Amino acid sequence: MDADGNILCSNHFPVIKEEFPGLEYTSDLPLNVTGPLFVGGTSDLNWWVYQIENGSSLSPGLELISLRTIAGSLPFDLLAILGRAIQLVRFDTTTAFCGRCGERNTMKEDELAKRCPACGLLTFPRLSPAIIVRITDEDRILLARSPQFLQGMYSLIAGFVEPGESLEAGVHREVFEEVGLRISDLKYYNSQPWPFPDSLMVGYVARYLSGEIRCDGVEIEDAQWFSRDSMPELPGKLSIARALIEDYLSS
Repeated sequence: MDADGNILCSNHFPVIKEEFPGLEYTSDLPLNVTGPLFVGGTSDLNWWVYQIENGSSLSPGLELISLRTIAGSLPFDLLAILGRAIQLVRFDTTTAFCGRCGERNTMKEDELAKRCPACGLLTFPRLSPAIIVRITDEDRILLARSPQFLQGMYSLIAGFVEPGESLEAGVHREVFEEVGLRISDLKYYNSQPWPFPDSLMVGYVARYLSGEIRCDGVEIEDAQWFSRDSMPELPGKLSIARALIEDYLSS
């Protein structure tokens, strides 16, 4: 795995585990690697990740592939392991030095954190809380399109929670800022870690209350009400956005 979160693959199978699929020896890994970092494990299998220096030469049959491009073909459990591995590599890379005094950090042995040996500052992995909300009005659902989406794809309203803001306040603010609507009956649905780069997506459902759709033109370029029999292209099946939409479609 490199610092940009690309996965080293052999025949499109991620190579991060204790026994490396497709590799006869771990020495087949690029020379310019650091680690390993312990990702996690079960009673019979442990997972580790090495960081590959960007630009390293790879052995024949190996390539670096973005997790986004293969996420849809992976089992959920493996996707979770890979997502955690990406976040650990990014944490190790971006916290090499103390943010207060500039001394090189060291990894703590008893918890997932870095400690500065000079000033004692503790640094923990960054986790950015974000909300995503399904808004319905009787038998129709609000779907919106970001300029960054694939052509024709629509999803739900989502955004990051701001400092000093509750999750629920973040939902109301994002909905009003992005599409100009007010909502009611806000309820928690589920959550999902989303390592692109370090989000925790917290899902909600709500009902339309008032207002006319008014896209902000920056985060959202188009938003429309859709019925069950006229849905556009939707997000990938492993995303919480798709789970929320599928829940609406099956109700």
